[in-house]
This record gives sequence, C-alpha cells and structure tokens, in this order.
Amino acid sequence: MGLSSIIKGSPLSASLSNSNSAEKDRAPEGADADDTEVLDEEPKNMLLALVGQLRIGMDLSKITLPVFVLEPRSMLERVTDFHSHPQLLHGVSKLPSPEDRFVEVLRYYLAGWHIKPKGVKKPYNPVLGEYFRCRYDYPDGTSAYYVAEQVSHHPPISACYFVSPDTDLDVVGELRPKSKFLGNSAATIMEGGYKLRFLSRPEDGEYQITMPNMYARGILFGKMVLELGDMATVKNEKTGLSCEIEFKTKGFFSGTYNAIAGKIKGPKGDVGDISGSWSDQMDITKKGKGKEVFFDAHETVITHKVVSPEEQQAPNESRRLWSGVTAAIKKNNLDAATESKSTIEDAQRNDVREREEKGESWAPRFFELKGGEWRPKFT
Repeated sequence: MGLSSIIKGSPLSASLSNSNSAEKDRAPEGADADDTEVLDEEPKNMLLALVGQLRIGMDLSKITLPVFVLEPRSMLERVTDFHSHPQLLHGVSKLPSPEDRFVEVLRYYLAGWHIKPKGVKKPYNPVLGEYFRCRYDYPDGTSAYYVAEQVSHHPPISACYFVSPDTDLDVVGELRPKSKFLGNSAATIMEGGYKLRFLSRPEDGEYQITMPNMYARGILFGKMVLELGDMATVKNEKTGLSCEIEFKTKGFFSGTYNAIAGKIKGPKGDVGDISGSWSDQMDITKKGKGKEVFFDAHETVITHKVVSPEEQQAPNESRRLWSGVTAAIKKNNLDAATESKSTIEDAQRNDVREREEKGESWAPRFFELKGGEWRPKFT
C-alpha cells in the first residue's frame, strides 16, 4: 500500500492561520513584529500564576498550558511548513555534482523556517494515535504526499513521512520535543530530525538533518519574543559533505534577531558560507565565486497543502480532532477552547486506562519501529 492511496477524500486547499500579533511599535528593537506578543492583563495574570508554580529546568510536557498561547493547529501539521517550497528540490537529483545536490538540500531545509504564526505561539501537543495527512499538487503536474502520526505519548514522539515519487524525493522524520522552563524563557528542545533521500541516487545515501531549538523569551518581564537558537546540522556521510548551522539568539546588549550562520564543508575542505536572516534573506558565499542570494522569504511562493474536509476525516485526524479548540481560539472564546481541549485530554487518559485494564497494547497505524527508528509501514 503506497502513501498516495492513504491520502484520500475530497481536497480542500488549506489556509495557514495566524493569531494575536503585536503592533509594530511594540516589538523589541530589531525584532520582527510577527515574532513578538504583548498580552492583555487577564492572560498575562494567568500566565504569571502558572509560572509561579514552576522551577528552573522543569519539564513542561506535563504542564497544561493556557489556550491563549496555542497556535490553532497540531504539531503534526506544523512540520509540513518545511515542504512549502518544493520547487527548490525539483530536478535536484539530476544534478551531476554531489556538492550542488547538497547545497540545494540545504536551501530546501532553511527555506521553511520563515513560515510561522504571528506572536509567540505553540502548536497543540498531539495525542497518542493522532495523525495528519495531506497532498501537494505542483504547477508542473506532479504531486507529493505527507502523513504524520503521534507514535508515543510518554515520551512524546511524532513520526512523519513525505514522498514525491515523480520528483524522486523521500523524507522520513522523527521528532522528540522536550520543553523546559528557564526563568524568563521557555525552551523547546527539538531532538530527532529528518532523513532525506533521492530515490534515483543510491550513491548519495541519506541526508541527515537536525533541528534548532525554540525559545519563548520575555515570559516574566519585557516583550514576549519567539526565537530559534543553537546548532542544527545537515550532513551526508557518503559524500562527505556537511553544514553546521548556527541559529543565533540575540544577546542582551548586542546581536540581531533571527540571524543565521553556517559553514559548508566537503571532503576537500571548505565549500562556502551561509549568512543572513532565516526570516528575511539568506546569502551564500561559495569558495572562489563570491556572494549571492541563497533564499529570499519575500520573493518566494508557498505551495499550500490539500487536505480532506473535516467531515471526511477520521475522528483522530488532527483537524477534526482539534476542531472545537481551533474554532474557539479563532473566536477568542478561551473558556470554550479550554473546555474542548480538556475533553480531548480526558479521552486520551480514559483510553490509556481502558487498555491497561484489558491488558491491551497500542500500535501505530502508519509507522513501526525498525532498527530503533520509526519507519512507515508502507514502504
């Protein structure tokens, strides 16, 4: 059974939702207004009351966050943003140079970060067995398919698979986020990553990709700001090419927001450098070739997902599962959103308890463990 046969139903073009943006004149100096947020008095008091119960380094996965900090979509859907610029990989497998193929994979990976909710928002934590699936239809007549499933709740693990047979692309991912309270910040440590293959290039093996961490700054004082930080890597062990990418966080007295820096290395030495801003423009300076634009977030076109209407989805598909919470958040009805979210979480706890009483175990629908990694069952 192929992934294309799994993604069925009448298509509906998906729209990415944004909420609660801060005004530009309220943004910290140098920060994008879309990355900042100023809370009203009541939500701020609620957040401060929650923070008062925490201690430095505490795991936030067991803390119920207030709904006003939530982005109205599941984490399983959030990660599809990385596939919004498919044109960057169309035809790449036909490039004769391993170095050129590596640079295009790096460009594809870095292109997805500029797509984000306004303000400081966190997507829904997927519940065990929840899944999200969609299709992408491209102008050149080709298609791609994506499915993600929450395969573990404690610890939280999301497995995903993206395939575009016509363009020779296969991507398997496994994300294991861990959230921590850091005082005036909350961090989401993104463990796991992706493995990308060109199906007609077995000599390339896999491109291994890791993720930066995410930080919500200014929880206790100052303006709330969303930042990406720390190191991420893209590497290919067979070709000997790699790039360590630093997502730079702004210092207290110096630096800028959303800055990025990376050095591409090959088996014969340095290949080039990446610089700029992941939310704006990134440049590449290749050895002996000078600087050129690597990716411009303002000049690109986003390819939107095609998703089945909610009434045609299974009860545990993301958009249908969270539809009550999403509708309430969009209406700014925080009480209704909280009640709907609690209903979903209570149902998950009841399911766990019933399985334990019956001595039953749960198995994912689309993924299975193979050699210690979550892989799709249908490949």
